[in-house]
Amino acid sequence: MAQPPILSLENYGLQQGGRWLFEDLDLHIGPRDRLALIGRNGVGKTTLMRLIDDRIEADRGERKTKPGLRIVFLEQEPDFSGFATLMDFALSGDHAPAVHEVESIAGQLGIDMSRPAEIASGGEKRRAAIARALAQDPDLLLLDEPTNHLDLSAIDWLEDWLNRYKGAFVTISHDRTFLKRLTKATLWLDRGHLRRKEVGFGGYEAWEEQVYAEEARAAEKLDAKLKLEAHWLERGVTARRKRNQGRLEKLYQMRAARAAMISEAGTAKLRLANDQEFKSKSVIVAEQVSKSFGDRPIIKNFTLRIQRGDRIGVVGANGAGKTTLLKLLTGELAPDTGTIEISKKLSGVMIDQQRSLMEPDRTVRQVLAEGGDWIDVRGTRKHVQAYLKDFLFDPKIVESKVGVLSGGERSRLLLAREFARTANLLVLDEPTNDLDLETLDLLQEVIADFDGTVLIVSHDRDFLDRTVTITLGLDGTGKVDVVAGGYADWEAKRRQPVVGKTKAAAPSPDRPAPPPAPPRSAKLSYKDKRDYELLPARIEELEAAIARGEEILSDPELYTADPQKFANISKGIENARTEKEAAEERWLELAELVEG
Repeated sequence: MAQPPILSLENYGLQQGGRWLFEDLDLHIGPRDRLALIGRNGVGKTTLMRLIDDRIEADRGERKTKPGLRIVFLEQEPDFSGFATLMDFALSGDHAPAVHEVESIAGQLGIDMSRPAEIASGGEKRRAAIARALAQDPDLLLLDEPTNHLDLSAIDWLEDWLNRYKGAFVTISHDRTFLKRLTKATLWLDRGHLRRKEVGFGGYEAWEEQVYAEEARAAEKLDAKLKLEAHWLERGVTARRKRNQGRLEKLYQMRAARAAMISEAGTAKLRLANDQEFKSKSVIVAEQVSKSFGDRPIIKNFTLRIQRGDRIGVVGANGAGKTTLLKLLTGELAPDTGTIEISKKLSGVMIDQQRSLMEPDRTVRQVLAEGGDWIDVRGTRKHVQAYLKDFLFDPKIVESKVGVLSGGERSRLLLAREFARTANLLVLDEPTNDLDLETLDLLQEVIADFDGTVLIVSHDRDFLDRTVTITLGLDGTGKVDVVAGGYADWEAKRRQPVVGKTKAAAPSPDRPAPPPAPPRSAKLSYKDKRDYELLPARIEELEAAIARGEEILSDPELYTADPQKFANISKGIENARTEKEAAEERWLELAELVEG
């Protein structure tokens, strides 16, 4: 028999900026619920957490809780100002945690709570915040991106603790592996409405597609505009997912080829039948590289040839030397012994986890296009508002200041700007922090389609499994394991070391299995092929024309001053939209034929 809820929000509504962020929202949390809270950046996930915690007041509705309910909120960015040490911060919880409880959890997490808060790293602060939250013995835990800034060992520890936890939790996370392993039900916040499904995150994507398909069918009776929007909502999600399955298949083929090159000792000396051709494609060559700081070895006897098009993932505990290895491979740091040769043709873009280049007073237009209407995207001119749509933004935010964007939106904007630059090397340091799941899918696409070489430092296991061809695993002693594949392959190698030839690991339960080979594409006519190649550029031109027309019509005095011009531009926008919709429909049909 189901137990009564420990917390309920009934008919909840909240207004922000003159509009309803939530309206008629109902939520019931049971005493052992394990809930994933899913939704795009900006839909109000963290705000909903604050409503649950009673930190903000709703404009309408009723909040009911079990008497004596102990709620603890692990915020994404806790405020450490005013605290001398991490322990001072940890003891300041709403429910007065005991010192010995904090020390016990901190010891298991490997954090010195006497460390001054002012100089603590992001990872140390995150561990301290976790120690404070868990030590308060909560009945309901609210976890906002709990794995941010944690290394893999700390994530494993937190997952184990939550599996044994007797209370309820609601978590916001971009970490698919974390969500799949822990959650039993899903809350989906979408366009102001909250849906609940009694399946964990592993079943979320199938549920999402089902909901969109049902909406598309329901829209059959509505007007053409609503029908088209619902159609693209569902078809767009499905088509993107199909394209990503194709990219995964290609990734697994690349991994298999790479596995054949790794020597039997697994030491990163790579072999190829045509060694001269292999060398000509190499962009970074490290030979017997070692680096120490004082008496501590960071990298020992590391050898690797990185080819053009390789996607390299770097994993390991905090302090194991990931950043040092990255700096060695990009020439920022010189080795103590050994050599590193970097192609003179290599030009890189670094996207760091500090998001240090995003100035809060600049507008989105200034960040992307220096205040203009057009942006050069790797040598191709594109209208800034059309480019915003590529990165899942509403084009209307073009005049918004960076400071009003959410953390996830700022991260997405940074990715949009950096991926526009002409480069053949991308260096990504914790790129998944603050990103929602749809943006992670988009980032996966961009990396897969990038022509150059990619170096990624990340603790996001699922993301690595979906993007990298080689994983470099650091154990903190200076040894670097070189494994063809992603995180799951490296983890399998650590747990079951194999003597002899290195092979790509079989898919684990947490790693998506390679999809079956797609059926042979239907034969396309010459016109079909031409349309498939040329329609994307035409769609961009139409989007730019629509944006220009809408900008002219935004002048409130235009209609009075020149009604004929107003009518002509309005008609031109209508024609452009009609042509654009037909072009999109045609291209998607062709894409499904081409991609099976």
